[in-house]
Amino acid sequence: MDYLYLLATVLFVFGIKKLTNIKTCQQGNRLSEFAMLLAIVTTLAVGANYISWYVVISGLLVGGAAGAVIAKKTATTQMPEMVAALNGFGGVASALVAMAALLEHPLMHDPNKSLFDTGFVNAVSTPITILIGMITLTGSFIAYFKLSGKKLVHPVKGSQRHAFHAALGVAVIGLSYWEITTASHAQMTIATVLLAIISGSLGVFLVMPIGGADMPVVVSLLNSYSGIAGAAAGFVINNPLLVVVGALVGTSGLILTQIMCKAMNRSLSNVLLGGMGEEVVAKDAKDYKSIKSTTPEEVAMLLDGAASVIIVPGYGLAVAQAQHVVRELGDLLQKRGCNVRYAIHPVAGRMPGHMNVLLAESDVPYDQLWEMDNINSDFKSTDVVIVVGANDVVNPAAREATGPIAGMPILDVDQARTCVVIKRSLAPGYAGIKNPLFELDNCLMVFLDAKEALEGMVKEMKELSK
Repeated sequence: MDYLYLLATVLFVFGIKKLTNIKTCQQGNRLSEFAMLLAIVTTLAVGANYISWYVVISGLLVGGAAGAVIAKKTATTQMPEMVAALNGFGGVASALVAMAALLEHPLMHDPNKSLFDTGFVNAVSTPITILIGMITLTGSFIAYFKLSGKKLVHPVKGSQRHAFHAALGVAVIGLSYWEITTASHAQMTIATVLLAIISGSLGVFLVMPIGGADMPVVVSLLNSYSGIAGAAAGFVINNPLLVVVGALVGTSGLILTQIMCKAMNRSLSNVLLGGMGEEVVAKDAKDYKSIKSTTPEEVAMLLDGAASVIIVPGYGLAVAQAQHVVRELGDLLQKRGCNVRYAIHPVAGRMPGHMNVLLAESDVPYDQLWEMDNINSDFKSTDVVIVVGANDVVNPAAREATGPIAGMPILDVDQARTCVVIKRSLAPGYAGIKNPLFELDNCLMVFLDAKEALEGMVKEMKELSK
């Protein structure tokens, strides 16, 4: 059976490797799915003599049905929320495994032994699994509500907030020590329950002050936490495959988190402690003096003579469910000999890779998707840029020395000959600040829902082709 575990591990490694490339990501998903199936079957075979098959089959049926329903009903705009929720479920699953293993452990029937007597690795990994798993659960659902637009305000402000978090951290350490060293099984149970509650509270309060443009980073970090909790749970139940797979998820999540932080020019500590979003007030967000608005018909005429067009997707594209229309517009332009590309900012949308998933859904060719670093130098030689529902990732305010997004790398759309921004209003983006791009001489605003605006352009382009 160890060979099957090793094979599943290798398949997971190759599956994750393929996920790093747009062209092979579907293969990576299929490979990882097969690896997970192999891991489950192998685990069931190993424990066939003491597994309750009724529980296993019931879990597969109920969980599989629930997952299928959720996946079918979840709109693309709600994908970030679903990812956050799945992170939370993964974390609590690991915590429950650790608590169940503790309750079923033989030491619970020996009044003279503590958890520490089972070995250092098992003793330390049990509270760590509960801690990280519960933080992931509650933190992920706070992220879920924030991504859904709920206004959640931390009850403690400023430096007192950090002191409050530190106090919770000290309490967690104390409860972990109590759980490990006590020989009283009643006290061990109480310590475990309290540890789970305090850890869950810590997850709530740690994520609550974080918002704005930092949320994609938080989702990525919580994904990493779920993997780390899984790896720790593997040590608790002595399952090497769970350790390896959890470590893969944890490290890949941390790497992605670091990439996201780099894309925003922010350190992870700044994200976790800074709380961008709650304390930023955009009093001048609508204080624009020179806005030039236009119509989809006029934009179509502009596109009719364009040799190169770059489309910048944002969260507004997902909200309007306009990914299929934007693909149709791109196809029409290409038939006219226009060079069409899509510029993807690492933190566009509400989660890592949100725009890639959205455009893949409408079968936009992979070779038309360009990452920020590879396309930024081309904006200055581009005829028309169409910004669809993006705001903060194209905001020139990021080039200023101070401000909420100061120093964040952006897509240099303002350097194009003409920049068309499709936006329903002049309301601020997720970071809550004014966007000077809208006042530039080469910027035209289309104040419509993204789908309506793009459909108008497509219709007019077809008319021009007759």
